[in-house]
Amino acid sequence: MGLFERDTDIYRDRDALREDYQPAELVGRDEELTTYTSALQPVINGEQPNNVFLYGKTGVGKTAATRYLLDHLREDAEEYDDIALDIIFLNCDGLSSSYQVATHLVNELRAEHNQISTTGYPLATVYEMLWEDLDSHGGTVLIVLDEIDNIGDDSILYQLPRARANGKLEDTQVGLIGISNDFSFRDDLSPKVKSSLCENEIHFPAYDATDLKAILQQRASVAFHDGVLEDGVIPLCAAYGAKDAGDARQSIDLLMKAGDVARDDETTTTITEGHVDRGRTALERGRIEEGIRGLTEHGHLVLYALVTNDLEGETPIRSRDVRPRYTRFAELAERDPLVPRRMRDHLSELAMLGIISVTERNEGRRGGTYREYELDMPVEQVLSALSETVKLVGVHESVVELAEDAMPDVAAAATHAEGDEPADADRSDASLASFE
Repeated sequence: MGLFERDTDIYRDRDALREDYQPAELVGRDEELTTYTSALQPVINGEQPNNVFLYGKTGVGKTAATRYLLDHLREDAEEYDDIALDIIFLNCDGLSSSYQVATHLVNELRAEHNQISTTGYPLATVYEMLWEDLDSHGGTVLIVLDEIDNIGDDSILYQLPRARANGKLEDTQVGLIGISNDFSFRDDLSPKVKSSLCENEIHFPAYDATDLKAILQQRASVAFHDGVLEDGVIPLCAAYGAKDAGDARQSIDLLMKAGDVARDDETTTTITEGHVDRGRTALERGRIEEGIRGLTEHGHLVLYALVTNDLEGETPIRSRDVRPRYTRFAELAERDPLVPRRMRDHLSELAMLGIISVTERNEGRRGGTYREYELDMPVEQVLSALSETVKLVGVHESVVELAEDAMPDVAAAATHAEGDEPADADRSDASLASFE
C-alpha cells in the first residue's frame, strides 16, 4: 500500500469549489447579466463595441459574469462568417501605470518570439506599437482590464476607447471593459475619460444570504457526494458570507475548508456545522496572518496599540488617542515614532485590509468631522499574528491573560511581573509590564 491513497468519501469534484471553476450557469445575477448582455450585443451585430464599466465589492460576481458572458459571446460569434472576435483579458494587479498596461497589451497581441521589454520605450512609441498590432488583427477586439483601479493615471483609459475616433485604428474595432472593486474609482476619473469608459455602467451589489445559498447549492451539487452535507452547512456558510459583505468567494472558500476539515476527520464521512466553524476559524487566522505579515514594523506597532486600547474598552477610538500608546511602543522598540499623518495612513491600511473598521463621525460646526477605529477581527488571532512585535516591546498588562493562549511561547518567556518598569526590562524576555 502506498503512502498516499485516494480519498473519495467526501468530494466528488473538489475543483468545483476553486476560484477558476466556471459553472454552467450563474445564479443570483439575472438582472446584471441581462444588462451586461445588452451592452455586448453590438459585437454580434458587427457594430462598434460599447465600453463597459463594472464596479462592486470583491466576490460579488463581476469577473465571473464577464468570463461567463464572453465565453458565450465567443462561441456565438463563431456562427457568423463576418465577425472576427478577439478577447484580451488582463489583470491589472501589479500594473500601476498606463505604460505598464500598454506594454502588456502589446505582448498579449504578439507571438512569444516578438515580445517587447516592459521598460525602456517612450510611452508614445509603445502606443504606436499597440495601434499597429491592434489594427493588424482586424475585426473586433475586446480588452478586459480587471482590477482597473490599480492604474494610477488616465492615459490608457482615454486612448483605448477613442483610438478609432482619433484615427489610430482603421481595420479594428476596440471595446474596453473595466472591472473595479473601488466604488470611488469612477469619481476620480477625469471627465473626458469618464464620458467614454463609463458609457455603460453596471453595479454589482453584495449578495444576500438567499443568493449565497443558491450559489453554494449549485457548487455543492458538483463538488460533494450525495448525503455528505448536513442540512445546516450551506445556510451557515451563506450566513457567514452575507455577514462578510456578501462575498461569494469567501462563502465558497469556507465550504471547501469545511470539506477539508471533515476529510481530515477520520471519525466521520459527513460535513457538519462544527466543521464549518472550525474551517472559519482557520480561514480567519490565515487571512489575518497574511495581512499582518505584509505590514511594516510601524504598522505592527500601530495595530498593537489599537489591540491594547480595545482590550481596555477604549474603542471605537480616535487616532489622536491611539497615538500615546503607539508612541510608547515605538520608543520601547527603539524606533522613532511616525508623525500623526503617517500613523493615520497605517490605520487606513489596516481598515483596507479588514483588520480594523473605521467610522466617520460628524459633530457639526463645533466638533467637526473625524474618524474612529476599532478592531474588526478576533483579538486572540490578531494577537497571535503580532507575537514578534509583542516580543519586541513586551506584553502589555491588558493582554497578559490572552497571551497565555494566543502566544504561549511569549508568555512562557516573560520573566518580569506586571508593574515592572518596561524601560529596565530585557525585551528579549518579553516582560509582563504595565506601559502606563
